[in-house]
Amino acid sequence: MCKDFAQLGQFVHVDNAAFRAIKAATPGPYTFILPATGEVPKRLMHAKKKTVGVRIPDHTLVCAILEELGEPILTSTLILPGEVEARTMGWEIKEELDHVVDIVIEAGETPAQPTSVIDWSGAEPEVVRRGAGDVERFEV
Repeated sequence: MCKDFAQLGQFVHVDNAAFRAIKAATPGPYTFILPATGEVPKRLMHAKKKTVGVRIPDHTLVCAILEELGEPILTSTLILPGEVEARTMGWEIKEELDHVVDIVIEAGETPAQPTSVIDWSGAEPEVVRRGAGDVERFEV
C-alpha cells in the first residue's frame, strides 16, 4: 500500500496507457497487479510472473499512517481460517487475536467490500476481482 503515485512508481513498472488509467482511478478502492521493480523483495512478488499487487488507498487513517511512515506498508485482508468474509472491525479483531498481534488500530467501520483487482501485467488490463471500485473503465 503506497501513499501516492510517486511512491508506487518505485515498486512497479507502469507503461503510459496503464499510467493514465491508474492515475485517474487513485486514490481509491483498487489493487493493481503490475510488473515489480528490483526494489521489491523476491519473496513478496509472484514467483513466476515477477508481479506485485499495489494500491493507493483513500481511507483517511490509512493515508495518515502512510504519510507519517514515509514508506509503503505490506498489507493483507484478514480472513480467518474457516471464514469467507474479511474482518473489518478493529475491536472484533483485537478480541479474537490480541494474543498474536502487536497492535490493532480501531478505525471505525470500514467497507466490507474488497478492492477491485486489475491485473495490468500484460498489454491489456484484466479484471481479476470485481469489488468496491468500478471496473468498467478497465474492461476491454
